[in-house]
Amino acid sequence: MSFLPVAAVTFGIVFLAELPDKTALASLVLGTRYRASHVFAGIAAAFALQVGLALAAGSLLALLPQRWVEGITGVLFLLGAAMLLLHRDEEEGHAAREPSSGSFRKVAGASFLVVAVAEFGDLTQIMTANLAAKYAVPVAVGIGAWLALCAVSGIAILGGQKLLQYVPMRVIVRVAAGIMLLMAGFSLVRAVAG
Repeated sequence: MSFLPVAAVTFGIVFLAELPDKTALASLVLGTRYRASHVFAGIAAAFALQVGLALAAGSLLALLPQRWVEGITGVLFLLGAAMLLLHRDEEEGHAAREPSSGSFRKVAGASFLVVAVAEFGDLTQIMTANLAAKYAVPVAVGIGAWLALCAVSGIAILGGQKLLQYVPMRVIVRVAAGIMLLMAGFSLVRAVAG
């Protein structure tokens, strides 16, 4: 296949796989708390790193010990849920807070770290590696995957901003923490069960 069809196929596959992913949830939560452009910058950079790693590693990423990936992911979800539940400076009814001047690096950096860690060994990263190994057009695979990941996160960030107009912050935080606890349990059970 040529460049555009490979990029389009990759975009479609990765977009659909990323929709129910933990990174979309993280994007939504970050989008409710911070300026969307700051969050998106960090997330887009993390996706560029992860897609680059997937392309470089090719199909080798699929050989990572799945139990370790699941265990680490489970612990990270537990920590994320605890951080959400223990963070009390957001009052009910507040809109997304506007970061103070000079906080771009802090918000973008935190967003980068959250997504870079969450995406390591993720299904979409493995899919990207497999698609890069399958097609002889790795740049097309990389561009299609990166655009799909950024599109899903952009939708989640904007959705988080809009959601605050209708749902109190404490409800969003509790629901997100609950989902993270469920995902932690699922990951830890898979890590133990093998």
